[in-house]
Amino acid sequence: MEHIVFLTGRLAEQSLRRVLEGIAPTGTASPFTWEVREIGLQVAGLMTADMIRRRVATPLGEGTSRMIVPGRCRGNLDALTAHYGVKVERGPEEVKDLPQFFGREARHVDLSRYETEIFAEIVDAPRLDLAGIAARARDYAKQGADVIDIGCLPETPFPHLEDAVAMLKEQGYRVSVDSMLADELVRGARAGADYLMSLNVDTLWIADETPSTPVLVPREPHDMASLDAAINAMKARNRPFLADPILDPIPFGLAASIARYVNLRERHPDVAIMMGIGNVTELTEADTSGINAVLLGMAAELRISAVLTTSVSLHARRAVREADVARRIMHAARETQTLPKGMSGDLSALHAKRPFPYSAEEINELAQSVRDPNFRVQISAEGIHVYNREGHRIATDPFALYPDLKLEADGGHAFYMGVQLARAEIAWQLGKRFDQDQALDWGCEVDRPEEDLTAWHAPGTTMKKR
Repeated sequence: MEHIVFLTGRLAEQSLRRVLEGIAPTGTASPFTWEVREIGLQVAGLMTADMIRRRVATPLGEGTSRMIVPGRCRGNLDALTAHYGVKVERGPEEVKDLPQFFGREARHVDLSRYETEIFAEIVDAPRLDLAGIAARARDYAKQGADVIDIGCLPETPFPHLEDAVAMLKEQGYRVSVDSMLADELVRGARAGADYLMSLNVDTLWIADETPSTPVLVPREPHDMASLDAAINAMKARNRPFLADPILDPIPFGLAASIARYVNLRERHPDVAIMMGIGNVTELTEADTSGINAVLLGMAAELRISAVLTTSVSLHARRAVREADVARRIMHAARETQTLPKGMSGDLSALHAKRPFPYSAEEINELAQSVRDPNFRVQISAEGIHVYNREGHRIATDPFALYPDLKLEADGGHAFYMGVQLARAEIAWQLGKRFDQDQALDWGCEVDRPEEDLTAWHAPGTTMKKR
């Protein structure tokens, strides 16, 4: 049986023991045996690899197979592994997440794979210069786009269309051209576009004159017979293509259009299908992360080859990134035949699955053990908790807490507490996870800088000397 050593600080020791007793109670039925070592540090989050090496003697107990350190422990854990002769790894940042940590470890989910490609449309390309088009393409590719779609506009001249296609191709992108005009589609194809959107059964002559892969659509959204005719014609030509029955917005036929995709897949089991999801994400005033989750879930079930998405409305500015996350999660769910839960929280931007890991009673117990003047901030279902050796306060409004902090003469500390309490209030109101000194986690809605836990962490802003 595996034996694991857990390192912690004084404040978290009792909480860690209680959690471990729930995961692996001592006895013959335990999934592992364990021991907790408090290494003479009050706050476990301040632990470093160098500190561990100084304070934890070798060898570890006989039979020890792993040592787990706090999730924010900084330093080179590979060096610690070599020093102690057992695997040293970071656990979760929060003690209460240990059950999920061990559960996730037993069920690894590969989110590197996906089947549905993302076409990201630059809808106003004719109004942008080449530098603007290149900048938009870089942003979409960074968010996860596989193909950059150059969107043409009705009655808007596009004299630099060929230059735009050539530029993007030179920069290594796959490119599609989206236009209602045959002339623009032909120009884009001759400039090197990989895909053309969109052709119907009456405009297949464009596909005959160019090597680009066409996206086929019906003459009218409800005319599936014309789409079938275009599909059969392209099959006869032995040419690759994608078919798009057109996804309609709410309340103008969304449900019926979804049925068209289902029926198309039933009629043509092996045809590559495209779904234009921007009609729903752009034209629905709701958070797009959830919409993308559902749409990409349907795409996974129907084995949709590609989606076309846009980021025109500011509320949909992260639609490409959301689609990238969603396609990976939904692909993994389909391949493993499990619900899309517990794989990633990146699409849960507003609410956390477990927002309040500690109850008010547990926080109060922790507050009783504090012997220094430093303020700790936590949240529970009951509200915002602030405590130090002078006492434990709880409120739902930060302004109700501030008078008791007595920080009138310490501007830097007052500003720091203002930031922490504001974050705590937002987290409590929305039901998000709050960790003191850490930015709130907004999932894939914001770019999160990579954090190198092997490197030393500079003092926070309020701790720097001026």
